[in-house]
Amino acid sequence: MIDYALKPKIDTSETQRMVFEAARDFSAQYIQPNIMEWDEAQYFPKEIFTKAGALGFMGMLIPESYGGSAMGYHEYVTLIETVSIVDPSIGLSIAAHNSLCTNHIYTFGTEDQRMRWLPKLCSGIAIGAWGLTEHNTGSDAKGMSTTAKKEGENWVLNGTKNFITHGISGDIAVVIARNGEKGDNRGMTAFVVERGTPGFTAGKKENKLGMRASETAEMVFDNCIIPDENRLGPVGDGFIQSMKILDGGRISIAALSLGVAKGAFNASLKYSKERKQFGKAISSFQGISFKLADMATEIEAAVLLTEKASELKNQGKNVTQQGAMAKLFASEVCVKVANEAIQIHGGYGFTKDFPVEKFFRDSKLCTIGEGTSEIQKLVIARKLLSE
Repeated sequence: MIDYALKPKIDTSETQRMVFEAARDFSAQYIQPNIMEWDEAQYFPKEIFTKAGALGFMGMLIPESYGGSAMGYHEYVTLIETVSIVDPSIGLSIAAHNSLCTNHIYTFGTEDQRMRWLPKLCSGIAIGAWGLTEHNTGSDAKGMSTTAKKEGENWVLNGTKNFITHGISGDIAVVIARNGEKGDNRGMTAFVVERGTPGFTAGKKENKLGMRASETAEMVFDNCIIPDENRLGPVGDGFIQSMKILDGGRISIAALSLGVAKGAFNASLKYSKERKQFGKAISSFQGISFKLADMATEIEAAVLLTEKASELKNQGKNVTQQGAMAKLFASEVCVKVANEAIQIHGGYGFTKDFPVEKFFRDSKLCTIGEGTSEIQKLVIARKLLSE
């Protein structure tokens, strides 16, 4: 029997196998017993991330000199996928911390900035947030309203960011703000804002359909003064930086999607062998066995797309198209697999006594977060047509 929660892929490296086993054991000990309690209370378990940091999970892509694990994207995908098989909410939070906030500081920060913030982030003592999206600018990020105005050696930030993972609990936030005209992709700049800075507060926490243990909230800036030393990269480079960060972030969402799909598949395969109708296991009926065959095949195809994007990323090559393809396909597959998992479980799939209803709720975020499926198609088409 395939059980994605118990064993890694056959062709994994020794390092991937070690990451898999550590993530599997971490999830079994700290996440599994609390899944539904956290989900129903919409509780963000910030305390477990220091434990994740001790295992190296909070700085997977960061060199050891800054407290990171110095691993590549194959290992990183293994981590996110394995945790998400158990609870995608926690997988999402680990992914957002690693690939967005922490990776942005590493990729575009100075040596002083890296030494200032990365060790705390990699240890899990500090949780990272990343602020690009606003109420009226989801896919249209260049139309953002949050402003950054230079006053002497400081910048003054005003505005509100929306749908921010760790918008309340994040200790260190990378924030993109407009210093030029709306619509100008060279008119935005990236800053690091630390929790406790006057004028930086948390706003509304979203009451979500799924991924409920991963905190999503507003970040509000009201005459928030930050020093120029907190600026990441050149003035006006923030949007360009963000697009590069999202290229890698989409691989994270592909990994998250794989975890959701594999978790839903595991539950469906197990249930179909145990559930009997007309004197035999429902897995013996063609209507169910064909569903399982389709689910497994599409999961494997999504794995290959994600692995290819990861390999290109490890090689330092452009992953704009391949990352978008992996994210698009894997996220749509995870929704389809979760939907079929409900169908295989029948009425029981509609109850909270079985895990597939949660996978179903969690799956939909994967087709929306870090660029909708429609945006991925736009990215892919533009790359194809520009060649």
